[in-house]
Amino acid sequence: MDETLLLEEMTWPEVGEAIAAGRTTVVIAVGAVEQHGPHLPLLVDAVRGDRLAVEVARRLGDALVAPTIRVGCSEHHMGFPGTISLRRNTLEAVCLDYAVSLARHGFTRLCFVPSHGGNFAPLAEMLPDLRAAVAPACRVDAYTDLVGFMVFWRAAVAEHAPDLVRRVGGHADIAETAEILCIRPDLVRSSRAEEGHVQEFDEALMERIFREGFRAVTPNGVLGDARGATEAIGASCIARAAEGIAQALGR
Repeated sequence: MDETLLLEEMTWPEVGEAIAAGRTTVVIAVGAVEQHGPHLPLLVDAVRGDRLAVEVARRLGDALVAPTIRVGCSEHHMGFPGTISLRRNTLEAVCLDYAVSLARHGFTRLCFVPSHGGNFAPLAEMLPDLRAAVAPACRVDAYTDLVGFMVFWRAAVAEHAPDLVRRVGGHADIAETAEILCIRPDLVRSSRAEEGHVQEFDEALMERIFREGFRAVTPNGVLGDARGATEAIGASCIARAAEGIAQALGR
């Protein structure tokens, strides 16, 4: 059987052998189950987290991947049916239990990687508590630059279709749709892909979304424009995001 990076696919002796061999970094994706426009399913951020965590782990080297935390902080999406949201303190409790469990087994570095925009700020806020819970034996880091993340997607779209970069908006847009065409193409309702609220994602827009809710900004749940997505664009989006996050976390 091919070697896996997924902790949950390993046996306990295999985990012990990996730790003894120096594979002591774990990547933990923090996703969501929430609306993604009329053309994408609710599981987008969860399955994106599955893929992104593996790609980041490969780039970090000597890293394993913990099970994705599939539900996150999505209160700003609750105006759309089906969205499930955790309270911030609930998410922190889950992350804390992950960190303590992994540190007790001898892992010495934990990297939390959000695959949902609503988890970036909560992760940044809880980092001091996560670090205190496992210190001094284990280091805890997280990628928390949501606005900076959009640079990865814009660069990826520009590689393939420079005239479509404006369609990168940050949610259920051309970039995220393209990623799902790579990961779960069977779940993309391409005929329903449409334009949403088109604006470059910045601090002001982010604050408005978290303050007023997604539906107040975009009635169809799309930030950007979902049209024009391709599998090739998606592959570049995943690769650039993984590379950028790995660089930010520091190899």
